[in-house]
Amino acid sequence: MSEPASISSGIASRYATAVFSLAKEDKKLKPLEADVDALDGALIGSADLRTLVSSPVYSRAEMGQAISAVAKKMKLQPIMVNTLALMASKRRLFVLPSLLAVLRTRIAEEKGEVTAEVASAKALTKTQAASLAKTLKAQLGLDVKIKATVDESLIGGLVVKVGSKMIDTSIRSKLNALQNKMKEVG
Repeated sequence: MSEPASISSGIASRYATAVFSLAKEDKKLKPLEADVDALDGALIGSADLRTLVSSPVYSRAEMGQAISAVAKKMKLQPIMVNTLALMASKRRLFVLPSLLAVLRTRIAEEKGEVTAEVASAKALTKTQAASLAKTLKAQLGLDVKIKATVDESLIGGLVVKVGSKMIDTSIRSKLNALQNKMKEVG
């Protein structure tokens, strides 16, 4: 891992530990999960928010005012509002995406869940996602939350990542394996 990435993940982990501990102590993990989902959606959907979070051009005061306005508009919990304000005052908003990922992982662990990242050539139907979640639950012994994405380059099949495990049943990987076998023969 590169040094800046390591530093960022360390900062995010410390903030996440504090936020998670406070939310757990106050029995507010559900609202915290809702805030994490809302902020994640906002970061994905808003280029302006991504710029605010990552740009060194804005002053501490500007970052603080902007993130406070965003938090107020989103009706976030006081724990998250205070954390965002502190991060802005310390010029640490750039770790927000990492913070959300760490919080999501901690919340899932607390609930006995694991997230499976699933890439498919076409969008999964609710029935397919439920069936996949049921199959993975039987294999892992944990509740599985599916995070589905579409990757048309797979041609067909799925790529499933759960923790450090990856299952690749895509047509693309089978064609690549066949191509490698043919190179060995010829």
